[in-house]
Amino acid sequence: MIYLDNAATTRIDDEVLAAMLPFMQESYGNPQSQHSAGRVSANAVIAARDKTAHIMGCNPEEVYFLSGGTEAGNTALKGVCAANGKGHLVISAIEHPTLIESAEDMRKFGFEITYVNPDKRGIVGVQSVKDAVREDTIFCAVMAANNEVGTIQPVEEIGDFCRERGIFYYCDCVQTAGVLPMPTKHCDCLGISAHKFYGPKGCGAIYLKRGSKISRLISGGMQERGFRGGTLNAAAVVGLAAALEKAEKNRAENNKKIAALRDGFVARALAEIDGTHLNGDGKLRVPSNANISFDGCDGENLLFLLDLKGIAVSTGSACSAGAVTPSRVLTAMGLDERRVKSAVRFTFGKYNSENEIDFVINALKEAVEKIRAVRS
Repeated sequence: MIYLDNAATTRIDDEVLAAMLPFMQESYGNPQSQHSAGRVSANAVIAARDKTAHIMGCNPEEVYFLSGGTEAGNTALKGVCAANGKGHLVISAIEHPTLIESAEDMRKFGFEITYVNPDKRGIVGVQSVKDAVREDTIFCAVMAANNEVGTIQPVEEIGDFCRERGIFYYCDCVQTAGVLPMPTKHCDCLGISAHKFYGPKGCGAIYLKRGSKISRLISGGMQERGFRGGTLNAAAVVGLAAALEKAEKNRAENNKKIAALRDGFVARALAEIDGTHLNGDGKLRVPSNANISFDGCDGENLLFLLDLKGIAVSTGSACSAGAVTPSRVLTAMGLDERRVKSAVRFTFGKYNSENEIDFVINALKEAVEKIRAVRS
């Protein structure tokens, strides 16, 4: 299989898996237990928290482990709403469904929402966010980079503005952890998910600024200093920290390699296949992402034909896979319906190689030609 869906999830790194295994097979005690087996797990969690905090640029007491990006977004938005009781939310229209659906959940309780559209490049303007803010705005969410088109957002400026206005700012860093510096100093909370940077699924972390006005989302125990109940998966937490540390250490090398693969693929696709269009800004994007529309094609059909060739791609957000509705992100960017429906997302990772590009381009040409022939 040629795997080009790394924005959805990545293969776990061998060294990360090796770091996790002892806490799955030998030192498997509950980190909350008081006996020696529990203390071994607890010490591993403490070390992982310290390591994660160092990379995030914050204090260990400001790091909380949870299940991933979805819980991180829910925790931030709903926690702030619960703590304030009422107010106005500003959400970028290209946020992950986590934030969109969480906001809509809060609408039922009387909270008002303003969605801010990006420009045609897929970038949310700082001024657009400022214009959306009201006197009663309590929460703002603009992600570090979009998961569908990869566009990098001006989160530092947006975060600084929110801080001046006393607005809680949440930054979804799921697509940028280990790829870009974390904007910890510019936000009140940010979320990451281990399986996006070659770590385990089902484990994530948030930075939460000390003293933030927020209520807990999950009750039921004193885990995570009483903020998030539930037995910690010590092995997964160890894996998250190990994966994040390795991603940060090799960031420049990985980004250079992945960007070269992506750029070579995009150049060939646009040059060798007529009627192709790159969606999103050509430069302000994470190195892995290439979202391309193919005139006269349906993205779902292309995905199916490529899958038959052993090539894994996506037509949009992984959490919206199988949806028949047009991409909300591409629609918010102002692209016409035909271009939206013909879009395919190719996302590269550190395990991809140049040798795979030829095979993918040839398979893509064949698939496009087949679909266009049927439609003509």
